[in-house]
Amino acid sequence: MKIETLSISLAVFLAFCSTPASSQSGLQNPPGKQEIAKHQLVLEPPEGPKRPRLDPAKLHQDALDLAQLAQSVPTDVDQAVQGKLSKDLAEKLKQIEKLSKRLRGELTP
Repeated sequence: MKIETLSISLAVFLAFCSTPASSQSGLQNPPGKQEIAKHQLVLEPPEGPKRPRLDPAKLHQDALDLAQLAQSVPTDVDQAVQGKLSKDLAEKLKQIEKLSKRLRGELTP
């Protein structure tokens, strides 16, 4: 009885070992891979982000606003040194920062 069990175990083991080898040969060239190989691969360079067109009138107005705000800051700073803090100085500085960031973003690549 032990010889029969050993023979059956050996037969199952050999069958198990030979099955993956035969199934792997079918997976080496699956139909999808063969279809892809028929077509030539053409790679195109990726497109960069498109920059919106510049609005010259808006840029000019932003630059004028920035210049006007910047001209008023030294007077406000002089008054602050004398103890007269302008209530809108902080808002002017924030607006200057906002305008300069916007202009820099529009004009630099």
